[in-house]
Amino acid sequence: MKWRGLEEAKFGLGHATLKAALDERRELMQKYVPAETQALNRRAVDELRASGTTERILPAGAVAPDFDLPDQDEKTVSSKTLLQAGPLVVIFFRGRWCPFCVGTLEAWNEFVKPCGTRALACVAPPSAAGIDKPGAALVAISPQTVHQSYLMHEQHKLGFPLLSDAGNKVARQFGLVYRVPFYLQEIYARTFVNLPFINGDSSWELPVPAVYVIGRGGIVRYATADADYTVRAEPREVLRNF
Repeated sequence: MKWRGLEEAKFGLGHATLKAALDERRELMQKYVPAETQALNRRAVDELRASGTTERILPAGAVAPDFDLPDQDEKTVSSKTLLQAGPLVVIFFRGRWCPFCVGTLEAWNEFVKPCGTRALACVAPPSAAGIDKPGAALVAISPQTVHQSYLMHEQHKLGFPLLSDAGNKVARQFGLVYRVPFYLQEIYARTFVNLPFINGDSSWELPVPAVYVIGRGGIVRYATADADYTVRAEPREVLRNF
């Protein structure tokens, strides 16, 4: 995939960690993206951080809201159904146009394994002893349309469902939604990131990238989000929380 003229490096090719893969993307961005654009991106991150949004996200210990969302094949996925069989990892991401989101989902794809009787993909913490540990169901949620999720799922050969959260209704319940500032809307439009088309609405709203681990009774065991979209939780660290 190309993003703003940059070739993306695929996770797993020389990258031992997600951080290494994202560091490479960050270096490419610093090399090829105009300095003025980088400055506006930093401004948006600083403003989002100053708003306190990430400090008000649904925290560990809270009860996660139930959701029923369509996947890339228009099949409804229910969190309540998944949680009946075990823990659930939920990744919120911005969309297929974001190279840092792509790198994150490719990294998680490395941990996908068969779910047995469970219909969807699972992830499990790696075991040095080679013991097969119980897994957690994995889903990734964004505001992009089902069609965009289908294209992303096919292009990147992802082994877990991509759910479409129209209008960021679920992300809003997790306290993650913010509006892209006007000065970035103009840059996105110039670089073919047409969010009204990609998301199917004119709100210019996105979720702060986040990861949740939800356990028995819908209780949040782990929650993390960062105002800086280039910073993501390491899968190995998240998987230690179930």
